[in-house]
Amino acid sequence: VLERLVAAYAPAADPVRAEGAAAYMKHVAPFLGIPTPERRALSRTVLAGTGRPDERDCTAIALRCWRLPEREYHYFAVDYLRRHAGRCTSGFLPVLHHLVTTVPWWDTVDLLAAHVAGPLVAADPALAREMDRWIDDPSLWAARTALLHQLRYKEATDADRLFGYCLRRADHPDFFIRKAIGWALREYARTDPAAVRDFVDGARPRLSPLSVREALKNL
Repeated sequence: VLERLVAAYAPAADPVRAEGAAAYMKHVAPFLGIPTPERRALSRTVLAGTGRPDERDCTAIALRCWRLPEREYHYFAVDYLRRHAGRCTSGFLPVLHHLVTTVPWWDTVDLLAAHVAGPLVAADPALAREMDRWIDDPSLWAARTALLHQLRYKEATDADRLFGYCLRRADHPDFFIRKAIGWALREYARTDPAAVRDFVDGARPRLSPLSVREALKNL
């Protein structure tokens, strides 16, 4: 897969687009400069006839993509894991931690949080205890993943855990944590607006103005 991937992506590189993309992403990584629709079309060609992966395949592809410098290879891995998260077990969590803490930025972390960490925890509720550790992780991106992993849970959201995470990181100075607190609350407000409003009213002295503003944006 990696041989086919590099053979497909490299000729499609556009240096002008690459510089713009890298600048937009604060130069967290170099880019090839392939627009998303074209990149995903190339990905379909790469994966044609490759069959269904198991967890070992998902691990190998993700880690090998992450070793390549250009961001589009990381995007390929994220898309692959989103598609095949259901084939992974709790044993994949250390790999996921590596992915969200290595060359981390919101463009990969947020998708991994909602579409990989979330399904893994939903399939094995015991993994919620791992999220309890991630929320206190020295890496703000692991903590952001814990905050956002329930983003798509709707009625299945563990509200007590969500609110507890928000309070535990309420004093974090970084924009990306404060934004994640607000985003997680805003998304849950679609399911239980009264609960979110009550939580924010009670926690307002501890929450940053950014978190409050984001949480209440649609209320």
